[in-house]
Amino acid sequence: MSHFRFRIAVFLLLLFACSSAHYSFAGIPAKEPPLGPGITKEFSATLPDVLQALHEVLEDQVIHGTWIYDKQPILTGATVANSTPLFEPWKEPGTVFFKVRKDAISPRHFLETADQGTIAVRYIVISISPERVRLHIDAVYVETTHRTVHISDGTVEASEAKEIEDHLHAIQVIEEEDQEAIRRRESANVVRATELRQREDEKALLTATQSSVEDLEQQIKSVQHELERRVKAPGVELKAAPFHSAASIATLPAYTEIIVVIVTPHWYGVELHDGQHGWIHVDNLEPLP
Repeated sequence: MSHFRFRIAVFLLLLFACSSAHYSFAGIPAKEPPLGPGITKEFSATLPDVLQALHEVLEDQVIHGTWIYDKQPILTGATVANSTPLFEPWKEPGTVFFKVRKDAISPRHFLETADQGTIAVRYIVISISPERVRLHIDAVYVETTHRTVHISDGTVEASEAKEIEDHLHAIQVIEEEDQEAIRRRESANVVRATELRQREDEKALLTATQSSVEDLEQQIKSVQHELERRVKAPGVELKAAPFHSAASIATLPAYTEIIVVIVTPHWYGVELHDGQHGWIHVDNLEPLP
């Protein structure tokens, strides 16, 4: 009889254990695997410029900040993806982009990596204002066989953000150079237009006072003569901007003739006879004889 009671007790304990396990694992929904801290950066830039820089990094086929083999500290073979099951669908504000590298073996800078799997990098772009953009980056590695999730230690996200920042800086430098070139052309056009108006006014004045043809030609030559200078001996460097530390465009020998197109207190913006423009300090020029 005691043996029978012992078997009943064991049976009840097993039944209780099974029901408890069922409640714990079936009754409570499984949590999504946590992501790493990621990285968030804000750029003083327009949304089109940030998107251009991001697309250049997306298309470079590299997962920055990780590698597989120590002799090859770079991981190529990444592709752009419209979506990936390694991240939950994004339902918050912003535009999402992905870069994926399949068949990666124990990539560096993902915690406790093992086996073969897939790396996914997610980029979330949010426009804060016309001149301010926020970028958030997450990276994760998931094993193919066991589906084990390995979060990043932050190196991948930081490296990807640095690449995007470098590309963005290059884009902004080119834009600033283009804008400066436009400003210089506009300034030169204003000077030429001013000179043209001055010459037309002088011609109209001479005509109104019935000046002789010889007087008119002489005054026009005088105006041209005032705009023309020549380089003093022994010569001078033609500068790209009106300061001594600016880059030198060309070396002008003594007595090279130039035309003054921009006048400042200490520097002249000049044009050579071949059409080249630059800046020369006033002390290095003299009137034509």
